[in-house]
Order: sequence, then structure tokens, then C-alpha cells
Amino acid sequence: MNPNFQLFNQLSQLNQILNAQFLPIGKTTVSLTMLIYVAVLFFFLVIATARAKTWFERELLSRTKIEPGMRAAAGSFLRGFVLFVGFIVILQTAGIDLSALTVVAGAVGLGVSLGLQGLISNVVSGVIIVLEGPFKVGDRIEFDGTIGSVMRVALRTTTIVTNDNVAIIVPNSELLKGKITNWSCNASDVKHSVRFTFPVSADGLLPPSTVIEAILEAANAHAGVLSEPAPEVVLQDLGEKANSYLLRVYTSEFLSKPSTLRSELNHLIFDAFRKRNIKFSAGDKS
Repeated sequence: MNPNFQLFNQLSQLNQILNAQFLPIGKTTVSLTMLIYVAVLFFFLVIATARAKTWFERELLSRTKIEPGMRAAAGSFLRGFVLFVGFIVILQTAGIDLSALTVVAGAVGLGVSLGLQGLISNVVSGVIIVLEGPFKVGDRIEFDGTIGSVMRVALRTTTIVTNDNVAIIVPNSELLKGKITNWSCNASDVKHSVRFTFPVSADGLLPPSTVIEAILEAANAHAGVLSEPAPEVVLQDLGEKANSYLLRVYTSEFLSKPSTLRSELNHLIFDAFRKRNIKFSAGDKS
């Protein structure tokens, strides 16, 4: 047999295999050639969108004030959208009839939309958090009884690290619904500090000025307490046997260790009280 004829015969058989129509979709019957065409184009689309995502985050979003986590989330969201639209375009250019998928896509879309209500709510809330800026990464916040430092603000969730070094992931929509207390100071000179308040009870028969002087002496003696803003003591309540005071201090060293700061301040206050013969009190029992 002529080798050229044999080669031609093999190519003809391969062509028949590639163009064999085996999967009917609407008015179109998909062939292997169509599937290869779609797969190759989608492969290059995946590579192109990955590089575009990297450029979008590094070159464009890096010039904004958007947090790194939010930049990554925005890049991923945009890439997913482009991949979806690109895949539809590829199917259409391949000649595949998508009209038969309309009913199925509608049913799937309805189910997906119901399932994505929470996701969309969280994403919108994440955008609002970035635009309004009620807090940012590094801020000390209190939410729903939890106090911690904001570690990451993403498009869907915010991660808060507590004093026990436990990461709590909170949906952004829940943050916007609840009450948030931001303990971080916005002033430029103390933007990396936070204010803590500690209650102190002392003998109610002593002049408040004497007790306040002792508490301030203890606070100023602690190396982790900032001198500016200066510590302050407030006489909160008067009692027959005990007066209640509040010590307010700023610190940048003990942002995630308030319990340690309180313990060390208690030792210093104890020494300052003992030096002045001031007695502690558990409260007014009368």
C-alpha cells in the first residue's frame, strides 16, 4: 500500500473522530474539535486573568488606601467575573447554542441567588467598611463582648485577634449591624496606642486627692504607660466605706496584653498605697 495513501487514510480517520458530533446541546451537536477549542481558549483565559489580577492588585489597588486583604478579595472577585463572561463568549464563538441552557441556568441562578444573599450582604458591608473606615487593620475594637485587634479586613469577613491570641472571623454584615467600640486613638501622635480603663477602690475616709496622687504615681512609674496622653484618674463613686476610682492610661506596648498591664499596675498601686497607708476596699457594703 502506498505510504502516502496510508497517511491520508489515517488523517481522514482522525478528522472523522475530531468532528464526530456526540453531545447535543440545543440546536447544536458538540464535537470533539469544539471541546478542544473551548478547553484551549479557556486555558489561556485562566492564565491571562491570573496575570491581570496580579497587575491589578500590585499596580492599581496598591496606590489606594484599601487594605491588602480587601485588595486580594477585589482582585479575585473581578477575575471570577471575567472568567465567567469569557467562558460564555468562548462557548458562543465555538458555535455552541446556549439557548437550551437558559431554563436550566435560570433555575440554577435562582437557587444560587438565594444562597448568595448572605455573601452579597457581607461583600457590600465590606465595601462600606473600607469606604467609611470605622476601623482599620491594627485598631483595637470591641464587638459583641469581644475585645481584640483587627488583623485583617477582607471583602467578606473581618478577622479579630483577642487577648488570648485567638482569631475570630466575623462576617462584615454582622459588624455593621452591631455596635463597635474603637479603642484606638486617631490622633497622629498616638495612632498606634490604645486607652485602657481600670477600676480601683480605696478607703472612703481618705481625701480623694491623696488616693489619686498615689494611683497616678503608680501609673507614671510603669514603663509601658505613655506619658502623652498622660494618665488620668476619675473619682467615679463616693461611699461611706469605699470610694471608686477609674484609672485611664494609654499604651502602645500592651495592645494585646491588657491583663498583663493591669496586673503590673496593681502591683505598683499596691506599693504606692502601702507607702501612704491607704487601705484597699472591696466596695461600700452599707
